[in-house]
Amino acid sequence: MQHSSVVGGSTAKRVINCPGSVKLAAQMPPQPSSKYADEGTLLHNAMAMIIETGCDPMSLVGTKYNDLSLTAELVEEKVLPALAALDEIDPDNTADIAVESHVDFGNFIPEAFGSTDVLMRVGSKAVVLDWKFGSGIPVDAEENPQLMFYACAAMRTPRTQWAFESAETIELVIVQPPHVRRWEVSRRRLEVFEIDLRNAVLQAQAPQPPIKHGDWCRFCPAKPICPAMTGAVERALKTQLDAVAPELIGAMLKNADLLENWISQLRQFALQRLENGASVPGYKLVAKRATRQWTDEAAAIAALTALGVDESELMVTELKSPAQVEKVLKKAKLSLPDGLIVSISSGHTLADEADARPPVVLIGQQLTAALSKLQ
Repeated sequence: MQHSSVVGGSTAKRVINCPGSVKLAAQMPPQPSSKYADEGTLLHNAMAMIIETGCDPMSLVGTKYNDLSLTAELVEEKVLPALAALDEIDPDNTADIAVESHVDFGNFIPEAFGSTDVLMRVGSKAVVLDWKFGSGIPVDAEENPQLMFYACAAMRTPRTQWAFESAETIELVIVQPPHVRRWEVSRRRLEVFEIDLRNAVLQAQAPQPPIKHGDWCRFCPAKPICPAMTGAVERALKTQLDAVAPELIGAMLKNADLLENWISQLRQFALQRLENGASVPGYKLVAKRATRQWTDEAAAIAALTALGVDESELMVTELKSPAQVEKVLKKAKLSLPDGLIVSISSGHTLADEADARPPVVLIGQQLTAALSKLQ
């Protein structure tokens, strides 16, 4: 599937907030695919095949994308819950549905186009649905620029306008197994969005388009060369942490998340340059630490036992983790007996106040503070 080099669904939020990112991203070399991206594509392909052909999901086990294969575990944990979400949206199974539809803005924004995961017409309701198979970052449907991009583009694309003709409501849906997040959007809100998008694309074509950093920088390929990000690094290097006022630490930690991501992409960018034969002053490519491996395990066992070493001393066995054992039991339709496992935290970690996990109660420190007041 061809993607717009200016703005698509996944980049709409970044372009609207930072029009200057378009020119910066164009200067970057192609980004290598990640395991997570490949897994997402593999699952998207499986969902499209199932919806279009009605095939048994388990019949797709073993299908591949790049070096990844669809496993029974992925079908159970991702595909089947996603299909259940469709039943929730269309309980009577009467909807008209289309998958992987090319949509664009025509002459309104010639540079803007993309592909919708699912378009549906359920009675008098038009539905724009997007699969999110990553479990790390919860994605909300409300005010979601990617979904609004697809809805606006689909309404302007002749082949997909059928989903919106005389529709009384438009619903945007994120399916992130096992969660389904839904938002009913007005046509007026979508009109405002596409005007904002067109203005951003026009700004992106200016000689010096505006650049602004924020949470939309997370997946921007241009972070290693972005003036806003490099300026943030230079300011951070000049800051003495012990001189920072406590009330500023929370705000600075949010910037730290951006910086950590920027540093990771900077290292990847430098590695790419060196592997492509370009230079990075002060750095070079070296081989990773070599680890010794058996050239042939069966031959090694035979040679070592011939020396008189007992085979049991050569082999290592250990109990699988609780999660791995639960998968074994699940296949046999068995449950893990009570009292066999305990959950032990390895320590503490920072989290945003909006995180659903409860805060740690530091009983020792609170007790010490209380006793000091009695003295």
